[in-house]
Amino acid sequence: MIKQLEISSDSVVDRVYEQLKAMAVSFEFKPGARVNEGAIASKLGVSRTPLREALNRLNTEGFLRFMPGKGFFCRELDAQEIFDLYELRKSIEIAAVRLAIKRARDQDIDALLTFLRDTGPDPGERTSMELVRLDETFHEGLLSMSNNGEMLRVLRNVNARIRFVRWIDMDRINRTKTQAEHRAVLLGVKARDEAKCVPVLEKHIDRRLDQITSAIKEGYAQIYMPAAKSAEG
Repeated sequence: MIKQLEISSDSVVDRVYEQLKAMAVSFEFKPGARVNEGAIASKLGVSRTPLREALNRLNTEGFLRFMPGKGFFCRELDAQEIFDLYELRKSIEIAAVRLAIKRARDQDIDALLTFLRDTGPDPGERTSMELVRLDETFHEGLLSMSNNGEMLRVLRNVNARIRFVRWIDMDRINRTKTQAEHRAVLLGVKARDEAKCVPVLEKHIDRRLDQITSAIKEGYAQIYMPAAKSAEG
């Protein structure tokens, strides 16, 4: 009975964690705003205990901020922090692709090449969110070939924390060019040739601070635009 209760409790925490993470990633909580625990508990239909556990996890992972005596706050869209996360992403992926050159199986490389072919260079009617998800799927698939689960775990955390900025950034990117770069990296891995894939991957991921700052300004406009229109109405 006790074991069943523990499983149920863990399940509730995991569910609340995923719901809150989605809200934090999309900035449903406004940047810098305090998280109203009572309102969130009521909205999600849970008690304060699993809610607090989920909030603590999100704080540890960098999606929320905790201030002693004040509570949990939504993180700001901070240009330097996003820039640092892009640098972290780049360093992890480059290290991973070097491992993948040694460890990747040809059938896994071919499967990812097929994924690129099937999803195509044309964005079609896909939203920015859908295009970012496809891009994350590619990069996480590439990193998986390193056979390093800890690197993959860190990359997924980084991807989630920069996702909002990437939604904005995606509208400015030439998908035909980025898909060609994806393919070039994969072919370099298949040829076991570091010189053919590492420089392409490094340039592909790299973002300047001014580019990130510009995307963040646009992001703030999108976050607050619905509220401004509502006030005008």
